[in-house]
Amino acid sequence: MSERSEFDVLVVGGGPAGIAAACCAAEATPRVAIVDDNPALGGQIWRDEPAPSTSQSAIWYQRLARLPVQIIAGTRAFAQAGPHILVAESEDGVCELAFRKLILATGARERFLPFPGWTLPNVMGAGGLQALARSGLTMRGKKIVVAGTGPLLLAAAAHLRQSGAEICLIAEQASRRHLIVFSVRLVCHSSKLQDALALRRELAGVPYLTSCWPAAAQGKEKLESVMLRRGAKTWSVDCDYLACGFHLVPNTELAALLGCGVEQGRVRVDDLQQTTVPDVHCAGEPTGIGGLELSLVEGQIAGHAAAGAPDAARGLFAKRKGLRRFAAGMDRAFALRPQLRSLPQADTLVCRCEDVPLGRLREHSSWRAAKLLTRCGMGPCQGRVCAPAVEFLLGWNVESVRPPVFPVRVESLTTTVTGAPPTLS
Repeated sequence: MSERSEFDVLVVGGGPAGIAAACCAAEATPRVAIVDDNPALGGQIWRDEPAPSTSQSAIWYQRLARLPVQIIAGTRAFAQAGPHILVAESEDGVCELAFRKLILATGARERFLPFPGWTLPNVMGAGGLQALARSGLTMRGKKIVVAGTGPLLLAAAAHLRQSGAEICLIAEQASRRHLIVFSVRLVCHSSKLQDALALRRELAGVPYLTSCWPAAAQGKEKLESVMLRRGAKTWSVDCDYLACGFHLVPNTELAALLGCGVEQGRVRVDDLQQTTVPDVHCAGEPTGIGGLELSLVEGQIAGHAAAGAPDAARGLFAKRKGLRRFAAGMDRAFALRPQLRSLPQADTLVCRCEDVPLGRLREHSSWRAAKLLTRCGMGPCQGRVCAPAVEFLLGWNVESVRPPVFPVRVESLTTTVTGAPPTLS
């Protein structure tokens, strides 16, 4: 038998957007909670961050600590038990979370693109390797190639270098011209410009190659070298790790499960961050990859709106507008080039969970057909890695999301307060 808790405002996701949303909601209404699947709040960007008392993260943590917000950590919402009720799983069992208003702040994940050898041990996501280093994985003396696209590459490389790693080079697939245009936009965003300059100082002496990307990871039992391509030139670099990520993908699965409109991989919201489903708001990366500042502003707007304070939310519209323009420029600067579609060979695995190569996928005309006949997307990651890859490689749309949106224990699918199973269709 599971337990049920009821809230005026429930926030799903404990990153910057979720923390900001919970703070603003709790300042105007009682019974506010944040549920997050990690043991501590912070999301990918603030988790385990050594925060001086004057840092942005510390200021928000302190604000949250002063408010009566219930923090439900180590708990993952995976299904719906009915209108205004989510079902979530923790190590202790299953719980039902009833809400009057819901704010989805489910963040984003790294985008992976298949290429020969990308499944070798020690080929990792740039953010993933950074997280492992924060958790204690020894980086000292390790040779690392950082490759892919997006601002995350610089942040990951800087942290890995601080951890004692030797960064052989950074390979950015975007062109130098696109990055120059993007850099000009940074002048209008002083805090972002300062952050970018600080990262470049930390990475002084590290080669930064534009219009460059990994063509293959090479090795027998594990990664030994990376073949890079730049124009007509290819060459190999010996390394211990390849930290590779092609920007970020919004986590929209829970929003889609609840019936929220999702367009071009983003949750559709109005001016008050309200989704197409009444009483459900969304903030941060699920509405489009925009960075920390935009996530915080959207979280505040959603929190004010959900708590019935629309005037306070409207006061942030102008700031959000400017940050969204910046996000649109970032999308253009780091757009994936068509040449990346030719990286995987017919025998290159696209779905790592079910060992489905690209050649088998090309025998089908849609995600649904490939899923039914190859089990692509039906493994433990539930399509979180392969679905964005096939969207880019083959132009397919992922037509549906079915619960559970995360792998859960079998008993979690059959246990609710009422005795009826969660809605699974």
